[in-house]
Amino acid sequence: MINYHPDQHLLSLHAKGELPLSMSIAISAHAELCAHCQQQLDQMTIALSEQQFEQVNASQHVSEHSADLDSLLGQFLSSTLDNLDADNNAQQAPNTVPGDNSVTIKGQHYVLPRVFRKQINASWQGIGKVSRLRLDTGEPQARASLLHIAANGEIPEHTHKGSELTLLLAGEFSDCYNTYKPGDFMLLDQDHEHSPKTTEGCLCYTIVDAPLYFTKGISKLLNPIGDLLY
Repeated sequence: MINYHPDQHLLSLHAKGELPLSMSIAISAHAELCAHCQQQLDQMTIALSEQQFEQVNASQHVSEHSADLDSLLGQFLSSTLDNLDADNNAQQAPNTVPGDNSVTIKGQHYVLPRVFRKQINASWQGIGKVSRLRLDTGEPQARASLLHIAANGEIPEHTHKGSELTLLLAGEFSDCYNTYKPGDFMLLDQDHEHSPKTTEGCLCYTIVDAPLYFTKGISKLLNPIGDLLY
């Protein structure tokens, strides 16, 4: 059961197309795993479409509007036919690009939400039980990644100089706050300190906009070069 979700503000910004790519990926992936949030997004999209139509309708005369509607209808039909052709081609050749939204790391194979298609174009890097695959979202500050922690792995206790989003895609992990399951969507900031650990292993999508700050043990030695690591 998914216990943590994006708030209404984030869902609304996503429906309006106003989020950066990294966050939009997170919302889309969560919605694919969460029927409740997908339903809310669908309702928001319909409401926005109706609002846009009403604004256009109120700003133009009937005759002008008829011509515009004919044009819009033609564009819509053309776009729909193009999409249907694309969908049919995809259905006829579903394995054209095998593994396009799946990854394998340390003997574990994961099928990812569809939004990750075309995003997996790098290789895994890491040390010990923690591995990371960086995603290129074209954002200079935010770092978007797939993060894998192998069974019985742990990330040392840390807080955040900025914000950290974690979307659990597979497996489980826990910290001092709770135990998380696939689909859980968590936003943390400098007021949170935790040490995620997993028994069976997990795969997450993460976004950070500043280095982590390690607070205990030998890992504190990494803090001076945090800007190079995050």
